[in-house]
Amino acid sequence: MNLTIIGTGYVGLVTGTCFAEAGHHVICVDNDEAKVNLLKAGGMPIYEPGLPELVEKNTAAGRLRFTSSTQEGVEGSDVVFIAVPTPPQPDGSVDLSFIEGVSREIASAMTAYKIVVDKSTVPVQTGEKVAETIKRYRKTKVEFDVVSNPEFLREGFAVEDFMKPDRVVIGVSSPRPVAAMKEVYAPYQAPVIVTDINSAELIKHASNSFLALKISYINAISVICEKSGANVQEVANGMGMDARIGREFLDASLGFGGSCFPKDLSAFIRISESMGCRFGLLEEVQRINAAQMDRFLKKIHDTLWVVKGKTLGVLGLAFKQNTDDVRMSPAIELCQRLLKEGARLRVYDPQAMEKARAVLPEPQYVSDMNDVAEGCDALIIATEWPQFKRLDLERARKCLSHPIIFDGRNMFDTEEMERLGFLYKSIGRGKA
Repeated sequence: MNLTIIGTGYVGLVTGTCFAEAGHHVICVDNDEAKVNLLKAGGMPIYEPGLPELVEKNTAAGRLRFTSSTQEGVEGSDVVFIAVPTPPQPDGSVDLSFIEGVSREIASAMTAYKIVVDKSTVPVQTGEKVAETIKRYRKTKVEFDVVSNPEFLREGFAVEDFMKPDRVVIGVSSPRPVAAMKEVYAPYQAPVIVTDINSAELIKHASNSFLALKISYINAISVICEKSGANVQEVANGMGMDARIGREFLDASLGFGGSCFPKDLSAFIRISESMGCRFGLLEEVQRINAAQMDRFLKKIHDTLWVVKGKTLGVLGLAFKQNTDDVRMSPAIELCQRLLKEGARLRVYDPQAMEKARAVLPEPQYVSDMNDVAEGCDALIIATEWPQFKRLDLERARKCLSHPIIFDGRNMFDTEEMERLGFLYKSIGRGKA
């Protein structure tokens, strides 16, 4: 089929590329000329494992192309996906101006029946507003359908998630676009759930909020583990073996971050409030997440006493492994708070250092993870990059003025670290 994706961020670029890999002909549209030119030249605006190879392959095959013209995209496709940003506003609600703007552009460009698919994460009832906008701004009474098709991609694993989805959700207000949408997703052989548009939009926010809840739940359990001398990893393993619960998202840590969970959680709370339903459970999830960073900083203060004037090494700047995304990253927040207290920082991340410099210029950026500990008073692990497990611990112990490691991701075995001579502070494993 002929498909257009408007927006080439994480969601849009992965979506367009994976559709092309499945055999569809895809036009990716973005109003950022520099980004479009970068993609045409074979460059990549984001780090996502496996994506550059697929972009190159499908561009060469003629199934994937890039343009800054919405008109070209709409005219050349049967199905138009909206994948533009929906950033948070200061009160936690969602800025829908990009959705509204693209809806107007699509309306102006339509000359024949189109299926307009909202791929962006939006509040419930947004599909109704998109339909109203297209009706208002279309030049002729050309027919169209609006569909909600939420994405469930994890940054760092987005290609795999798209190619092997757990489910495909299609929200419609009429049966007309269902067959075409099923055809779009036929190559992936995934279960397809057809709902009304409002239910589809709620599925996305409800899913992300529940996953955030799981993370905050195990972080709350980690506090009890530290008070009682239990091990949160053993508790999580025991819980996760229950098929009703599952082990994923039960890793105690600094807390969740990134561009999705914090934004979607705040949005869902505001959506509920706007409908007269206070979602107190999700408010508590937010509180627990914020408190987790405070508790980790307290570990640092209790051990080092004063951080002002001390040099601390930090491993990890991205909000999670396998991405260069530093938006709302717990690692960045940690660095900012330590810098505010007068600490000096030496930092390293396998992929995120370039983007981190834009929001965190003060630290010394180090090109090798094994050099970070040089001259430091302590080492902090802030992101769960798997390569950090291969850290030269013997060298780190010799480089540190005191062999102290604060592990915000529980990367190492506590007994082994003690055997190696470290004062090792992790999360929820033994008494604090």
